Amino acid sequence: MQLENIKGIGPKTLNTLKRLGINNSYDLLTYYPFRYDFIKRTGLNEEKVILDGIVESNAVVTYLKNHKDKLQFRFNFGKLVDVVIFNRGFYKNKIIIGTKLTVFGKYDSKKNIIVCSDIKFCLLGNSTKIEPVYHVTTGINSSQLNSIINLVDEDVIDYVPTYLNDKYELMSKKAAISAIHNPHDEITLKRAIDKLKYEELFLFMLKMNHLKSKKIQNGLIRNVEKNKVQEFIDKLPFKLTIDQIKAVEDIYEDLTSNKRMNRLLQGDVGSGKTIVSFVALYINFLGGYQGALMAPTEILARQHYNNLVKLLPNLKIGLLTGKLKAKEKREIYGGLLDGSIDIVIGTHALISEEVKYKNLGLVITDEQHRFGVNQRSNLKNKGIMPDVLYMSATPIPRTYAITLFGDMDISSIKTKPAGRKEIISILKKESEIKEVLTKMYEELKLNHQVYVIAPLIEESDKITLENVIKLRDKMNLAFGKLYTIDVMHGKLSNKEKEVVMNRFKNNEIQILISTTVIEVGVDVPNATVMVVFDSYRFGLSALHQLRGRVGRNDLQSYFIMISNQEAERLKILTKTTDGFEISEADFKLRGSGDLFGVRQSGDMQFKLANLKRDFKMVVKAKEDSLEFMNKQDSKYQYIYDILKQLDSLD
Repeated sequence: MQLENIKGIGPKTLNTLKRLGINNSYDLLTYYPFRYDFIKRTGLNEEKVILDGIVESNAVVTYLKNHKDKLQFRFNFGKLVDVVIFNRGFYKNKIIIGTKLTVFGKYDSKKNIIVCSDIKFCLLGNSTKIEPVYHVTTGINSSQLNSIINLVDEDVIDYVPTYLNDKYELMSKKAAISAIHNPHDEITLKRAIDKLKYEELFLFMLKMNHLKSKKIQNGLIRNVEKNKVQEFIDKLPFKLTIDQIKAVEDIYEDLTSNKRMNRLLQGDVGSGKTIVSFVALYINFLGGYQGALMAPTEILARQHYNNLVKLLPNLKIGLLTGKLKAKEKREIYGGLLDGSIDIVIGTHALISEEVKYKNLGLVITDEQHRFGVNQRSNLKNKGIMPDVLYMSATPIPRTYAITLFGDMDISSIKTKPAGRKEIISILKKESEIKEVLTKMYEELKLNHQVYVIAPLIEESDKITLENVIKLRDKMNLAFGKLYTIDVMHGKLSNKEKEVVMNRFKNNEIQILISTTVIEVGVDVPNATVMVVFDSYRFGLSALHQLRGRVGRNDLQSYFIMISNQEAERLKILTKTTDGFEISEADFKLRGSGDLFGVRQSGDMQFKLANLKRDFKMVVKAKEDSLEFMNKQDSKYQYIYDILKQLDSLD
């Protein structure tokens, strides 16, 4: 139902609701509270008093400066007190002798006055009242929004099959929605939340399992001799690790089978994912198809391009970034359309509207940018159904990955390339800064380079943190006469970032002070120290990502965290460099976050469920969705129809 058709919602309220992202009656019903206030009567001795009683005098309003007012009346809750509340003058005609109220505020025993923060026109009695609290905006409060939600009276579709509702003794969806907005007791509220969480997770796992089942068909088949792939691997200037070889074998099997590849290649920074992706691009080329590698930054795209040109000099490889001139872009577009370009490397411009491919067979996405439903849809609209390989340097705990990535196969690289030394990770307090500066100086004297990381670009009034500007001044005091120091942060243009990074790579800059934009950047093997100020501000996985910027050669490298807070949590990084262990710890501490990178048409954005906290329910939902898919019961066609919508995208 459209909002304008709901009696009681006028034009002003309509605009307010739309600002909250509420566009129809279903949006309104599923705009759930983010928390609840549990209200129970108190005595006068509490810090915050909650009392119900009867008004003993009509309210008097006094008008103050700056359009403010003070409302005052006598109140009897078994004892007479004065009640004062500010800026509620509009209550004057409602607060008259005999009115029953609950007041919230602080009691001043010397003046016998309650200074109120809020007033409710009801009596609590001896019960506990549960009040929903919503995210709201200017022009509406939680109480008003709740009243508007209660104007909607319509049936809602329950996407949990009847037999599962019975199995778990779940409430009906309509009853659950009513209870979540108007809870009478905690037990019913919990049952309502569990029902709605389960529905979210059941639908989510149903979609994931459906996508997984579809992979059996629709793949591009390539006839590629294994020995040709091996010849390319044998010519590499280094030997692949056992995990890299296994990942290549997985990808070879995918690309030469009749199923469409949808694989996640995960491993720590520096574990060698990129060379595996290059082998994948070569297999795809041998099979007669074009390949595309998408990188999150222009700097990284150019690095991949330069490396691949060296490894495959006989192939036509293109580079497509936003920096190219119009004429250069047209040449790339033409080469992709006529098939003269075998492999193209670039940013997300690779799947923009202007780009058309002759026979794109493989898309690889590097680092945190993921290739979701929307991008796949863009390619399908061009008549392209490529195989897809994602690369992630943030390992996901295997238990969670197997369950959550229902439509994806996973290859993991744990072993590090030969010759790499373990990075020594150290945690220091701010008072120990001299020891940190000494270690930096020792490495600088060896002609090595240093990263210094700060969370903020500029000074913040609310949070006192080191930032690149202050750190630059401090580093200049310590090292400015001996070494070149520069800064890099997100407010620089792409061109400015590239200039700074290239200077650092060429050792024209010895100390680079940066925000986390350095997390994904060029390799600087000569950088052996990274110092992270205010490291408690980062998640463990983010710190581990940063750590991967050093230790990219056979030189001993150091990762130094400076923090006066959360020492126990940060100590995890001093005990292990295993990204899988760290991601497990981070997952437990911080929750799942956005595991899927690009949110896919809202599918991954749960309103109530939490993939970490509700993991047992996730596992049940996965099992139940698989069972449901096998039933194919016609009375649940309305649920199966949801999967048809996925087919149109995939």
